[in-house]
Amino acid sequence: MKIFEDLLTQISSLVWGPVMLAFLLGVGIFLMIGLKAFPWRYTLRAFALLWKTRESGQEGEISPFQALMTSLSATIGTGNIAGVATAIALGGPGAVFWMWVTALFGMATKYAEALLAVKYREVDALGHHVGGPMYYIKNGLGEKWHWLAAVFAFLGAIAAFGIGNMVQANSVADAVESLFHIPVWQTGAVMTVLTAAVILGGLERIAEVASKLVPAMAIAYISGALFVIITHIDQVPGALVLIVSSAFTETAAVGGFAGTAVWAAIRFGVARGVFSNEAGLGSAPIAHAAAKTNNPVQQGMVAMLGTFIDTLIVCTMTALVIVMTDVWSSGETGAALSTLAFNAAMPGWGGYIVVLGLVVFAFTTILGWSYYGERCAEYLFGVKVIWPYRVIWLCAIPVGAMGKLGIIWLMADVMNGLMAIPNLLALGLLSPVIFKMTQDYLKR
Repeated sequence: MKIFEDLLTQISSLVWGPVMLAFLLGVGIFLMIGLKAFPWRYTLRAFALLWKTRESGQEGEISPFQALMTSLSATIGTGNIAGVATAIALGGPGAVFWMWVTALFGMATKYAEALLAVKYREVDALGHHVGGPMYYIKNGLGEKWHWLAAVFAFLGAIAAFGIGNMVQANSVADAVESLFHIPVWQTGAVMTVLTAAVILGGLERIAEVASKLVPAMAIAYISGALFVIITHIDQVPGALVLIVSSAFTETAAVGGFAGTAVWAAIRFGVARGVFSNEAGLGSAPIAHAAAKTNNPVQQGMVAMLGTFIDTLIVCTMTALVIVMTDVWSSGETGAALSTLAFNAAMPGWGGYIVVLGLVVFAFTTILGWSYYGERCAEYLFGVKVIWPYRVIWLCAIPVGAMGKLGIIWLMADVMNGLMAIPNLLALGLLSPVIFKMTQDYLKR
């Protein structure tokens, strides 16, 4: 097992090396420049679209708001709690800055993904609207690129079990065992039953649950973090200075922290940022393709809010609490570090906020990613694969809950990186379509 873990570590380092990080950030920067900062300039307008009354006759299965909540259900997960803590533990406080950079340019990436997903979506044999990178590669780039669409679908169907299933189940089981001393197998069994009750009802039930759970839990978690920040308001400037300065200078060893170079801050900041908001992975547009809308640009605007909310709001809350309470150098990592930070600020009950947030966020992530993986499998094998995929998905939850965290995290990292490659290629090749549709929308 040690040999396998070392191999995964080497592959992860290669996949998330300078080339991949430059590719991810480069595509986001390229799109943001080509869009003339449209995502930044129209962020407030995008929020207004969430509450806009929709015209009748719009095609799709779920409302644009439900599509956003479904995509957020998949993105707001362990990455916002355990992922942020891991980034800081491995890359120092400076990793948070690079998470912000990834998110700011990731807004353009997420906008482009959803725009293309709606434009090139199809209706499957069951009458459902389906879309995502495999469809905009197939329908947007032509027949000679069909192989790339199949590659993405294959990677997505497999990667879903890492980032969207076993990592989430493992983090929840570990946190619940640490705080409540409940055996991991029991936590895995409960999560499996609850997940089955939702995903067996299809996208409509997933969207319905997500549209209620995600806003409620996000508000509760942010409120808890804001309480810590407000009660330690005098430490906020120092925390922000440390985050920014550490992004460009080596972080010295202190306490249980081993010290890191600038490259570590960039690598873990970008990698965990992408793990959290998924901009560039091509997952979120699969949900947005099912939205009731005939306007790809407007759905793209709604989609880009996912990156804004996930990283620039929720992840920042977690990061500030960890840095302000000065526990980032304790030697802890993952959810344990976030729990330590909240407990330091709110002794006795701070840890419960983290565990409750982790449980609900991870549960909704399992729901959202079950749909993503299912749609990728459907692209390859047709609608007949839907029910077998759901059964396998449910079986993977207890396996993840009882697995070894390190190996599962490494596998998720590797699959994330591989999944992004065909999607980023498609976004670059289809960028003229993205720019033209945006310009036409602004002219109207």
